[in-house]
Amino acid sequence: MAQVLEFKLPDLGEGLTEAEIVRWLVEVGDVVAVDQPVVEVETAKAMVEVPCPYGGVVTARFGAEGSELPVGAPLLTVAVGETADGRPAGDGSGAGTDGAKDGASGREPAAEGSGNVLVGYGTSEAPARRRRVRPTAPVVNGRPRAPEPVRETRADTPQAAPSTPAGRAASADGPVPVISPLVRRLARQNGLDLRKLTGSGPDGLILRADVEHALRAAGTQDRPDTTKAGAAPATAAPASVTRVPLKGIRGAVADKLSRSRTEIPDATCWVDADATELMRTRAAMNAAGGPKISVLALLARICTAALARFPELNSSVDTEAREIVRYADVHLGFAAQTERGLVVPVVRDAHTRDAESLTAEFARLTEAAREGTLTPAQLTGGTFTLNNYGVFGVDGSTPIINHPEAAMLGVGRIVPKPWVHEGELAVRQVVQLSLTFDHRVCDGGTAGGFLRYVADCVEQPAVLLRTL
Repeated sequence: MAQVLEFKLPDLGEGLTEAEIVRWLVEVGDVVAVDQPVVEVETAKAMVEVPCPYGGVVTARFGAEGSELPVGAPLLTVAVGETADGRPAGDGSGAGTDGAKDGASGREPAAEGSGNVLVGYGTSEAPARRRRVRPTAPVVNGRPRAPEPVRETRADTPQAAPSTPAGRAASADGPVPVISPLVRRLARQNGLDLRKLTGSGPDGLILRADVEHALRAAGTQDRPDTTKAGAAPATAAPASVTRVPLKGIRGAVADKLSRSRTEIPDATCWVDADATELMRTRAAMNAAGGPKISVLALLARICTAALARFPELNSSVDTEAREIVRYADVHLGFAAQTERGLVVPVVRDAHTRDAESLTAEFARLTEAAREGTLTPAQLTGGTFTLNNYGVFGVDGSTPIINHPEAAMLGVGRIVPKPWVHEGELAVRQVVQLSLTFDHRVCDGGTAGGFLRYVADCVEQPAVLLRTL
């Protein structure tokens, strides 16, 4: 007899506590192989395909697309050791003819206690062709009866007791239709008792539209009736509003920026610099042949040289221990705007890379950011951030530090401006540089020295030769 195993949402790394189901890749009745991706989820950091550590037939899915699940909540259940036609694996027919192998994938069964398999771990092979399980129709009074449709259950909801109608969870005052976490949260935030609602979904399932309708109706009842004599004049109806949930990347950014402003006593200094020679240097490098060098890569190379001179800014503050933690290696984050929001990929060991290597790594991580394939490891662990907001056509900014780092260098657009050069007025390529820093790790003298060194390298790239 097949063994039904439950696969729970694994910890996807870096302390993430929940994920949103974006798209199911399998359906109830499909045959899945070990390590086959079964669901695409969005965490606060990236889009991730989650593979299943078991091979067999999917018997249930938990959570609808768009719902959020906490880490450790059930994702799906798999009948292991059974083929798509319901026969035990290894019975000599159909899939799984080798009794020593898994009936769904044809592979050796995974060792017990191996735990959830994350993306990039374990051995993988081409997924087995998916087949649907067709339930056998029961016979009633000599006639076959149509099988009951397979229903999905929602995660984070107690399973119904045998005496409770299907699709409902027991409550103190009677059964309440099982609903998604998002709908429950909306009702809880607005003080709405779900037991008083009648759902419009299957089996009385309460949908988000039902909750929103009830909230609108409650708002209408609370407004005074101006048709009655002596009633207070009604105020103008509020304009239509749209509520956007702070979740996923947008929610993670909001939390991090709020924490940065709350914990870090930041200060900002800035300076204009003549970038004409830097642009000429880049043009000469690209004219010499080989891969093209980006402006961002040259600025990153300048940053790593400046951090070598002013290591106080390549640090963080341990508030519990009341210590400043300085890092020997520079893991350089850079801001990348994507359709899903702002993300900060991290270039590991940036201090060991030349301009050509930095250019290639920036391009690789930027493409992954736009495709939504960055891993949590590629989005964490930075020690200093470079923010090129000049790509948005602005000159300056006072950036918020990327917590828990201690500083961020902002770079505006490089544009022709009148500039005094060698005692004469000339048109030069000018850029504004700004440094936001944690005043706990250093004083203005250190921050100003760092920024001045960066500006000197921009104006005279030959200054970098001292540190190469």
